[in-house]
Amino acid sequence: MDNHNNEIDFIVDENGQKIKKYKKDGNLKKEFYEHELAHLQEELVKLQYWVKERGLKVAIVFEGRGSAGKGGVIKRITERMNSRIARVVALPKPTEREKTQWWFQRYVAHLPAAGEIVLFDRSWYNRSNVEWVMKFSTDRQVEEFFRSCPEFERMLVRSGVILLKYWFSVSFEEQRRRFESRNQTPLKRWKLSEMDLEEHRLFTQYSKAKDRTFEFTDIKQAPWYVVPSDDKKRARLNCISHILEQIPYKNVVPEPVELPDREEVPYIRPPMQEQTFVPQKY
Repeated sequence: MDNHNNEIDFIVDENGQKIKKYKKDGNLKKEFYEHELAHLQEELVKLQYWVKERGLKVAIVFEGRGSAGKGGVIKRITERMNSRIARVVALPKPTEREKTQWWFQRYVAHLPAAGEIVLFDRSWYNRSNVEWVMKFSTDRQVEEFFRSCPEFERMLVRSGVILLKYWFSVSFEEQRRRFESRNQTPLKRWKLSEMDLEEHRLFTQYSKAKDRTFEFTDIKQAPWYVVPSDDKKRARLNCISHILEQIPYKNVVPEPVELPDREEVPYIRPPMQEQTFVPQKY
């Protein structure tokens, strides 16, 4: 990307040091990315305290093609947060029983209660994307989804749920590059499934599925936000920054507490040699 030419190409950190923003190819430099990410994660912690104090219910949906960067941004969002407040929902394929349920039923069980943030790594939109493209659902089921989904989401919003929906958009060329990287790296090869290969082959059909999904479900009460993600670092920062802008919050992080002294009680510990220790190899 070349849209940074008219911007200041550096920032000044807390120590007065200049940090350049961009590489020659327009992508973000690692040092700048890490500086900005640390700041945004600090703000996410503030948001977390606010959500807990105010009893807010926040549901964030992350959708997009395989390798588009959904998992990466979710990891960075939750990295510094309390897992009791911010939790990730990534459901496996439905069981035989779940296949007979109302489509939204198993997702409802994972919606946030007061003081919780739930991040859906894929969601009820599986029906109009993966399931429709891969022919796991019938056309009738998909059409019913398009009728029901807007009303379902309006009900969530009316009930007090803050619903944010993000679509991570990656080009065919970049998806191929990422899949090739996974294929050539043994530690990443588990992330390249037969479903990913089929999705790559059906790239155009997934584009059609996304467009149809937006046509019916890009509603005023819960609009879709598209995150261009060919540059993963830029996508992560932009998405986190946008989330923080959607939920007004104040800094209610508690002040440091005074640590208590140890209470002295009569007690003799058993000999240390009676315990089994992990070998000290490092």
